[in-house]
Amino acid sequence: MSFTTDHKQKFEDLAFQIKNQDRLRLQANGGNSIIFSYPPEEESLYLEKAADIFGDEVVFIDVAKLLVDFIDKEGWDEFKTYYESLSTTPHIVFKSSDPEMDLFDMIIEGISTALADSKIPILIRTGVLLGTGIENVNIMEHAVVMHSAHPLVIFYPSTIKDDTLLFLNFKPASKYRCVLVK
Repeated sequence: MSFTTDHKQKFEDLAFQIKNQDRLRLQANGGNSIIFSYPPEEESLYLEKAADIFGDEVVFIDVAKLLVDFIDKEGWDEFKTYYESLSTTPHIVFKSSDPEMDLFDMIIEGISTALADSKIPILIRTGVLLGTGIENVNIMEHAVVMHSAHPLVIFYPSTIKDDTLLFLNFKPASKYRCVLVK
């Protein structure tokens, strides 16, 4: 379906899930997240419509911007050297257990800030997570998300084929701990 014929029902379903958090937790195996699936090529249309519909109720957390900020923190040359030194385990660059701020920590910090302001956090431009080792389930199972007063919404460029959610139309993705709006 095209954006024009598809978006109205999807956004109504999303609004329903956001407003019915108790039901969401039951359907999401105790989780507190909503994956909002849309065709990757229509991302800008869905983001624009979401801004129109939800306005000040939400905070958009742009994961692509966070990635650029993460790289800029140390500078490109430092980042490149660090990334290349971990070439067999590059995911450690973006999500590690050490106390240094990494991309995963920056995402959780953005979610925490939105929740502290009593806003619904919406992750956008999540396609940049491909190859970082950060999976949607890592974010959805974080204590900040699981125990928050508002659900986390993840705008998810994907398709659904034979009941399988395909991130960026090719990588199978987890629907555990969330409700899928498709």
